[in-house]
Amino acid sequence: MALTPKQGTPLYVHLPFCVHKCPYCDFFSVEGAGQDQSALVDVLLAEAELRAPASPTTVFFGGGTPSYLEGPLLERLLNGLDDLTGFRKSAAEVTAECNPESLDTHKAYLLRELGINRLSVGVQSLEPSTLAFFERPHDPEEALAALEVARDGGFVSFSADVIHGAPGESAQVFTAHLRQLLAINPPHVSAYGLTYEPGTPLHARLERGDFEPQDEDAELENLGRSEGVLTAANLGRYEVSNFAASGHECAHNINYWRNGPYVGLGPSAASHIQGRRSGNARSIARWTDAVRSNQAKPAWDETLSPAARLGETWWLGLRLTKGVDPHQARQTARWDTRADPAEALAVELVTEDLLQLEGTHYSLTERGRPLADHVGRRFLLTPDEAQGAAG
Repeated sequence: MALTPKQGTPLYVHLPFCVHKCPYCDFFSVEGAGQDQSALVDVLLAEAELRAPASPTTVFFGGGTPSYLEGPLLERLLNGLDDLTGFRKSAAEVTAECNPESLDTHKAYLLRELGINRLSVGVQSLEPSTLAFFERPHDPEEALAALEVARDGGFVSFSADVIHGAPGESAQVFTAHLRQLLAINPPHVSAYGLTYEPGTPLHARLERGDFEPQDEDAELENLGRSEGVLTAANLGRYEVSNFAASGHECAHNINYWRNGPYVGLGPSAASHIQGRRSGNARSIARWTDAVRSNQAKPAWDETLSPAARLGETWWLGLRLTKGVDPHQARQTARWDTRADPAEALAVELVTEDLLQLEGTHYSLTERGRPLADHVGRRFLLTPDEAQGAAG
């Protein structure tokens, strides 16, 4: 049976269309040319009628490239979604991802009029050779112009999203370009390290030996230099890869890192309601069939044990600079009064100088931050371990 989300549950809406599918991208997306975009909007609204929460506190339109949709379709989608959920009155933060080639003054004005108050601009790089390696359909000038449109467009906040660690791009070049985009004064910057996800074209090229990835020392230099430049611009790190001026942190993503509930609409979108995770099909056709059956049945779902939820809460929460409060983690996981294996592991990691205890919160040390994924995974349980902990 489908679970009913509580009023106020955050909402994610997935729009899968892009001008071009980037070779590093592991999210479900398709090139928009030739796709029936109007039909997708219709199905999104039908799914929202079945599953969307009332009065969501945050809304995030991701993709794909939400700004790829033409104005009339954006109007139909956002007006229809507001009719069904009332998000314009309830949500303090409504974000839309956009790429430079599909964001101009007119599109920005329309998005703001339709209830979007935060933009996340996919800059990725200002280095022409890196943009070519990433197969991005924009150039550096378009990226900077899009940030200026976001800055001047009346939005409460906006983010510049960049990727470091491209082969052949030095830390000096990356940070010089970072300073260039910081001149536009974005109140939020997401600086992600390049990853090679299995199944992506970029991973296949890496396996063939088409290029040499950056070595670990270069990646660490990138991290250090980037943090120095961003903090000097008064953007504080609040998550491993995210920096913001005070009050401009992304509330929607913080809910993910705190292992909170959310509802996802659209092909491939995931949901987390009352300890149950589920996800839609990574296919527009299969997702459409599920919605039109009047059930919006997920392609997969799982109910995690309290032990597994506890491990995930630490794994996600340690990405936040503030870290994890063990008491709050137990409440989130609905862990009872038994001994807490996650806190015991945290104590052990303090002795390894990977975590530190400040007040009630455990957080990554300077030594542990570059190893965030490794440290976080130590809290995850295998199904057998989770069953044993539950027993």
